[in-house]
Formats: sequence, C-alpha cells, structure tokens
Amino acid sequence: MQFGICNETFKDWPFDKAFAYAKDLGYTGIEIAPFTIDKDVRKISPAKRSEVKELAAKFGLEVIGLHWLLAFTEGFYLTTPDASIQNATTNYLKSLADLCGDLGGKVMVLGSPQQRNLLPDVSLEQATEIAAKVIGDAAAAFADNNVTLAIEPLGPEEGDFLLTADLGIDLAKRIDHPNVKLHLDVKAMSAETKPIPQIIRDSRDYVVHFHANDPNKRGPGMGEVDFAPIFEALREINYENWVSVEVFDYEPGIENLASKSIEYMKKFV
Repeated sequence: MQFGICNETFKDWPFDKAFAYAKDLGYTGIEIAPFTIDKDVRKISPAKRSEVKELAAKFGLEVIGLHWLLAFTEGFYLTTPDASIQNATTNYLKSLADLCGDLGGKVMVLGSPQQRNLLPDVSLEQATEIAAKVIGDAAAAFADNNVTLAIEPLGPEEGDFLLTADLGIDLAKRIDHPNVKLHLDVKAMSAETKPIPQIIRDSRDYVVHFHANDPNKRGPGMGEVDFAPIFEALREINYENWVSVEVFDYEPGIENLASKSIEYMKKFV
C-alpha cells in the first residue's frame, strides 16, 4: 500500500508548498481535485498540465489521479433522463480522462453526489441504467488514457444514489469495462450496516482506490473508527494501490490533518 493525500486538504497553499510538505511527511502520492486548477478542466492548458505534473515529480510525488470530478461544474448530471445532458456529461468525463492522463494519473474517483442524486420520477433502476450508459460511453477514453474510473458509493448524508459498495459493484458490472471499477471510502462505508472489513473483502475483485477518513470528516485516527481491522482486511485482499487521506473538516488545521493522518496510518503497515 502507498499513502497519498488529496491536494484540496492544503486549501489555498501554493502547489509547490503543499507538495513539498506532503513529501516531507512521508506521502508519496498526491490526488488532485480538478477545481484547484480550474473549475472547467477543458480550460486547463497543456502548459499548465505539464507544470503540475513536473512540479509533483520535482518533489518526489506521483500524481495518483483525480477526484471531485464534477464539483463546481454546471450542465452535467449522471442520472438525468435528458439525453443532451447525458451526452454533455459523457464528453466531460472524456475531458477529465484526458486531464488525468496528461498529469500522469491512473485513477478518477467518481463521487460528486450533487450531480447524481435521484431526480423526480426517476427510479433507482432507471438512474442506474442511465449512469451505466453515461459512464460506459466514455470508457474508451479511460482506456486510451490508461485511466480507471472508480465509482464511489456515498452514504445517505451525501445523497440517495449508490449508497452501498454493493450498488457500486452492480453499476460497474452493468458497464462491464476493465477501466471501470470501484472506490471505497471509510466515511461512506461507516454508514453501511455491513462492517467495513467485510465490505472490503466483498469488494476485492473491484476495489482499485481507497480514501482514509472518519465519519467526523477528519483524517484517519482523528475520530472513533479503528483502522487496525481495516488495514488487516486490505492486506487480506492483497490491496497494493493507494490509500489517500481525504478530509472535509479543516478546523484542526492543515498541518495537523496531514501529519497526524499519516503518522496514524503508518502504525498498521
């Protein structure tokens, strides 16, 4: 397992300061929220893409990939019956894949609950079929960029679509493409009735990426979740990919969130 951290954790820090600090703490990967570069990825120039990629390499970090894919965007929706919006969303996913590939990233985490929650008169089954089409129509672009899209289940606090890992796996199965898999998030899994270690074991054939955090929206070890059985389950399924720190409550301060998270996780590997 390798430890990474999501770059929006560093809020308004310049990228060079954030990357240097992450590396000094022992992180080896950085995960990019596209909106920290530009809210519309289509406006990110080739020069800027090269700059970010080279800056990460300068500080000895690998660009893991992207998350918060549709945050701060307009006109995109994963589960709408509107064919024009479906097509626009597919094309934007293709643009995200191009950005991810240009940065050297290998995974894109598709959460973005505000662009996928169930709309009036759209059933869960209908929404799932629409999402499968929207994502599936972009899958060739994922493959072309050597990127895997990782579907992220989220708990009811975030929305009402894809609330469990099993539903995420079901969507991936419907798409049936090698570049579409599953992402797991500790905060989200904490909302399920199934124990987190069992979710991990049951997802062994699909999980390609992992976010470490706590239901209190802070980093691992900063709440009540015990990560010992979580890391035991990850080892059991031979998970060798990234474990990225993702937080939502910045009150403890950037330095505390970043340093205490990796210090805690290192106890288990």
